[in-house]
Amino acid sequence: MLVLCVSRALSPELLRGLNFGLAEKINNTMRANEFVTEAKTGKLTKRQQKSTRGLHRYSDAEKADSGYVSFRVGMAAAMSDGKNKLDIDTKSWAGKKKTAHPYTQVEADMLKAAYKAAGASYEDLNHGDMDSEELDTINTHGPVPDRKKLTK
Repeated sequence: MLVLCVSRALSPELLRGLNFGLAEKINNTMRANEFVTEAKTGKLTKRQQKSTRGLHRYSDAEKADSGYVSFRVGMAAAMSDGKNKLDIDTKSWAGKKKTAHPYTQVEADMLKAAYKAAGASYEDLNHGDMDSEELDTINTHGPVPDRKKLTK
């Protein structure tokens, strides 16, 4: 172990100056040690645990994207009072999938070719409909109630 600790401080030029066989063994051992230690899960020490207050660890049930779960947990925590059950969807309509929004048919065709080339699966949620129209309620229903209803 001491050899590994010392060899980490040596530059590649210095390692080349050593006996080639020894330098090669040191380098191989270092590489193996680095990826093996990354595979191990660290443990919370008593010192770390004593100095913390309220320590939770959570994970994604699907183990796909912890960043998305962190976002959803944060959003749910902001809505929570800690007592009542929250009524939220666990995922948005996009969920953990990426979304692309082509504006023209040419862009849609480019994306389809790119999905195929990259081996990505995709789903066209608009079923090829590239027409974008205003909703029927636009400019007829506002977010503020009608004045007549407010004065009654």
